[in-house]
Amino acid sequence: MRKRILWTGVLISAIALLVFSLISAELYYKSSLRYTEDELRAYMERFDASLSKEGLTEEYARSLSEELFGARVTFLDENGAILADSVEGEEDTRADRPEVMEAMREGEGFDARASQTLREDYSYYCRQFQDGAYYVRIAIPTQSLVDVYLSSFPVVFTFLLLDLAVCLLATYLLTDTVLKPVEKLAMDAARRKRITASCPELETLAALMNRMNDDADRQMKQIADEKELVVKAQQSKNDFIANITHEMNTPLTSIKGFAELLAAGALSGETAQRAAQTILLQSERLTNLVASIINYNEIDSDDLPTYEVNASKIAAELLETLAPAIAERHLTLYTHIEPDVLLMSRQERVTEIFGNLIRNAIRYNRDGGSLTVALTKTQFSVQDTGIGIAEEDRERIFDRFFTVDKSHSGKNGGFGLGLSVVKKLCKKAGWWIGVESEVGKGSTFTVRFSR
Repeated sequence: MRKRILWTGVLISAIALLVFSLISAELYYKSSLRYTEDELRAYMERFDASLSKEGLTEEYARSLSEELFGARVTFLDENGAILADSVEGEEDTRADRPEVMEAMREGEGFDARASQTLREDYSYYCRQFQDGAYYVRIAIPTQSLVDVYLSSFPVVFTFLLLDLAVCLLATYLLTDTVLKPVEKLAMDAARRKRITASCPELETLAALMNRMNDDADRQMKQIADEKELVVKAQQSKNDFIANITHEMNTPLTSIKGFAELLAAGALSGETAQRAAQTILLQSERLTNLVASIINYNEIDSDDLPTYEVNASKIAAELLETLAPAIAERHLTLYTHIEPDVLLMSRQERVTEIFGNLIRNAIRYNRDGGSLTVALTKTQFSVQDTGIGIAEEDRERIFDRFFTVDKSHSGKNGGFGLGLSVVKKLCKKAGWWIGVESEVGKGSTFTVRFSR
């Protein structure tokens, strides 16, 4: 990184220096040409403009040249032919020279170029006299643009060396300043620390690295959660099999035992009738268990369309149907059911939710207690004064086959699938269900409808 910064800095500054040098040399060259032109104009003022063409002799040309510090002096006729020249030359005309052509048009002309006769760079100034009767041209040596470039090269080279030294020093100092905060960011990121930028320019990078760390943490947590869900799915599967086995074994054992006694003729009369009733009762219990399991598993695959359901009507019908069970337990019923509460669901799903919660409140209530059923446009609640739920059991109350009655075959009955079905149906509808309970005082189950 340091080398890259060094050579990048050297390259950029070297190119900038070279471009600056070239531009400066060209500007200097143009400026020197303007100065030379002014100088040649001043030289021209030394010429005796009163002379006639006959006075333009070689002797006067050389005399004027000496007076002008060795400047080349050339006298031309109206056609550009040489009348006299302070320097011997082979050509006898200068009519094709740019400064002469310009003087013929404009009265004076200037040009800078390499001399074809002297093989040196000269600046030429030519002026018309006596209405074009003759022309005087004065030339002095000058530097070409290439000469200016070459003369500036040693200075440019020196500056390039200084530039390299400055870049080395600046790179050493600046890379520490620039790279250290970046290195710190990288080290903090590697240590999974929360990254803070030490300068505003690095805030975007710090935020990006924090997001990357957060994403990595989420992915790791997701993997851990998935593993945990697999250790729980397996446990749930094992519990499910164990619970089904237990629930089925109880009625099957009774059915098998009484059936064997009846088959062996060991029972007769009233005893045989009671045995047959027991077999029938346990068969119904087994049938209900199988139906409950099938109903629970079919909820996930139930993709039937929803429609507006009159929940108030369903609640009233359920209370009317369960009135004998309520009376049997000597329960006092309190209701607060708003009329025409409409829910987007299905008739059978709402009936299943309301029915399970009300039946549980009857089943697990105490004799002579109270039952409160409330329905509004936002929620449905059922409150009982029964045995309540221990705090350690509240997390599992909605698990499959979990019952507050640990015996599974106690007086309250049930398979522990009712609340699991309720929670599954609520989740499918996007509703929330929760419970508040105190052991010995009762429980309140609440379903909040989504809006």
